[in-house]
Amino acid sequence: MDHERAIIVEGKTDRERLRKVLAEPVLIVCTYGSYSAEKAAHLEEQLEEEEEIYIFTDEDDSGKKLRSQLQEDFPNATHLHTQALYAQVAHTPLDVLANILERAGFSVVGGNEESDYGRG
Repeated sequence: MDHERAIIVEGKTDRERLRKVLAEPVLIVCTYGSYSAEKAAHLEEQLEEEEEIYIFTDEDDSGKKLRSQLQEDFPNATHLHTQALYAQVAHTPLDVLANILERAGFSVVGGNEESDYGRG
């Protein structure tokens, strides 16, 4: 599948939630919460074809630390943030995630098309 954009997230729950609201093919890669030089090299290899890279980590201490590490390896990446109220991407309601992604220029699923859309 052709992608032009990729989103780096912490875990597979985050990836699945974003997939529920995205209406376009986007490569979503997980760091699984940890980060190392080896993981950085693997991510760079996975993302070398992508024109745009986004980082969407949690608004907690571990998410902020990971975002900082990713920023060093992907300085041109765009950072997306959930609201501090939800702290984690996995706890953010789908309609809020859709709004964040839509503001970043992604195509998202309409509100009536997803059964648990907005109930997060």
